[in-house]
Amino acid sequence: MAWNEPGGSGNGNGRDPWGNRGKDQGPPDLDEVIRNLRNSIGGLFGGGGGSSDEESSGRGGMGLLIVLALVAWFAIDASYIIDQKQRGVVLRFGQYVETLQPGFNMRLPRPFEKVLRVDVDSIRSISIGTNHDESYMLTHDENIVDVRFEVQYRIKDPKDFVFNDSAPSDSLRVATESAVREIVGQNDMDFVIKDGRTEVSDRARDLVQKIVDNYQTGIEITSFNMQQAKEPEQVRAAFADAVKAQADAERYKNEAQAYQNEVVGKAQGAAQRTLLEAQGYRSRVVESAKGDASRFTQLLGEYEKAPEVTRERLYIEAIESVLSNSTKIMTDTKGGGNNLLYLPLDQIMKNTQRNKSTGGDIWSPDYVQPGSESSPIGNAGTTDTRNRGRR
Repeated sequence: MAWNEPGGSGNGNGRDPWGNRGKDQGPPDLDEVIRNLRNSIGGLFGGGGGSSDEESSGRGGMGLLIVLALVAWFAIDASYIIDQKQRGVVLRFGQYVETLQPGFNMRLPRPFEKVLRVDVDSIRSISIGTNHDESYMLTHDENIVDVRFEVQYRIKDPKDFVFNDSAPSDSLRVATESAVREIVGQNDMDFVIKDGRTEVSDRARDLVQKIVDNYQTGIEITSFNMQQAKEPEQVRAAFADAVKAQADAERYKNEAQAYQNEVVGKAQGAAQRTLLEAQGYRSRVVESAKGDASRFTQLLGEYEKAPEVTRERLYIEAIESVLSNSTKIMTDTKGGGNNLLYLPLDQIMKNTQRNKSTGGDIWSPDYVQPGSESSPIGNAGTTDTRNRGRR
């Protein structure tokens, strides 16, 4: 049964779903429903109940548009998407509230809150020494050096970077120049230009970081490089001459040191060799003396046992010792003549050594009897006319 059918108990006592009675009443008009909604919204914005349908419809549409605009404005202005390399500093009526992390965030719309995006991953840099007012610095030995630095940094605390310093980069520049001048003024010119460049950079970086931390600028130093450290242009020629003189002095010093090492090494070697020879000579003399004493003691024992035999033996050994170093021997001939026989022992010894090396003996055909015509010593073996009585 339809809702607008008359009679029957199933239609809510003759009422339709909108609470109306009557036999022939149909469903409500859609235009009327929208018009009633507009009138209700218009009433919220000061619309009167006695207005015509057209005026009520206009005010209702305008109110709906305003509501939709407010909702869209709230949704857009209150949502923030923070990149991965950024942080969001939230201000409520200009006062810091919190720091937003990367991702989607919902906050109160303006003018209640404002979000400042701060890039914390990018590396920023400043250069110190681009003009002579910055680059010329006085050293401890009262010389002037031309120094240039490049400082790289990033933001480690967005809140401090935004609120505590109105010009963080300028503050970093001033702090860097002050720190570098302090470190350079504590060292000599040669140290800054040559050997101490790394040490000067490290000390200056630590000092600059300490200064910016005390000022709470929210800056972190990532790199501190000394790009240049040299003498001023006006004294460069004189400085080059001084450097050349230092190099020559160092070279002469090294040459002298090498000569000293060579001479001292040779002297020490000769002294050590002389010392070792003396020690060897001492050992040899001592051992020889000990051996002679022992031999004399043993010989004395033998002499006491057989004096005649021992005396004859000593005589023969002495003669052998003397004649072993002589190359000429004079001997008497048997028969009572006045001639002396000369034996060329040097030639005999040479022939003996030669025959031993070739496997022969002194009686080989190459051997020539002394006194023969073919003897290499001629008539050296002939009879001597000297009288034995002259001896």
